[in-house]
Amino acid sequence: MGKPLQGVVAVVTGSSRGAGKGIALALGAEGATVYVTGRSQQEGDAALPGTIGGTAAEVSRAGGHGIAVACDHSRDADVRALFERVRSEQGKLDILVNNATFLHDQLIEKGGFWTKPLDLVDILDVGLRSAYVASWYAAPLMVAQKNGLIAFTSSFGASCYMHGPAYGAQKVGVDKFAKDMAVDLKPYNVAAASIWMGMLRTDRTRRVMDADPQKYAGFWDIAETPEFTGHVIGALYRDPKRAEKSGQVLIGAELALEYGISDEGRQPPSHRPMLGGPQQAHPAIVE
Repeated sequence: MGKPLQGVVAVVTGSSRGAGKGIALALGAEGATVYVTGRSQQEGDAALPGTIGGTAAEVSRAGGHGIAVACDHSRDADVRALFERVRSEQGKLDILVNNATFLHDQLIEKGGFWTKPLDLVDILDVGLRSAYVASWYAAPLMVAQKNGLIAFTSSFGASCYMHGPAYGAQKVGVDKFAKDMAVDLKPYNVAAASIWMGMLRTDRTRRVMDADPQKYAGFWDIAETPEFTGHVIGALYRDPKRAEKSGQVLIGAELALEYGISDEGRQPPSHRPMLGGPQQAHPAIVE
């Protein structure tokens, strides 16, 4: 019996480390061919460990086919070249995961937004605009085959105050992309959805928790692995009723329960009661 995503072609942006890496590994474990994008080609290119080549190799070891593509998502020319390569090599694209996001080291420091570096707003370039650009290049491939899923990684920061206004605006923005792109894509059997992730077990999170273990006591135990979201996205793509969820903002932990997905034997909690839930799109369409 073949793997559930055998023959599926995916692009996961910003997947040299963190959430993107986990999502790429999960899709690979289910048999997908995964294009791994990012800027880190050698260890030391970033403050945190991880490279596109390393992730691609792990995707292949997991049972998929990992392909590393150096791509600076602040450069439209790089993104165009990425999707031209996918078209040339695969002739199709089934899943796009818009995950590339600029995260400033001072993002989680306390203080008013005006007391932090102006660079924090760069998340509206790589994180928001970059997701639109990648979707713009991916959509024609999916529309032509009348099949596909564009997924955005988002968070509860779209609902509550989290890490300041730039971070929150980016999360609200990608949620709105999912809602509105779904309207345009509906006639072509292409879905768009935004997935709210919980706290993740990443090297970045570990570094933060180690710096203040008392403040974050117990948080690691309830945190999600980055692979968890990847398996949720894989299940959403395979869902025969996928179109019914297109245009929605979905909480990953809740969707996992619906699909019967656990996370290393655990069931990560939904943080809806504490942090609020997503607001879905009004059905009105003004053209």
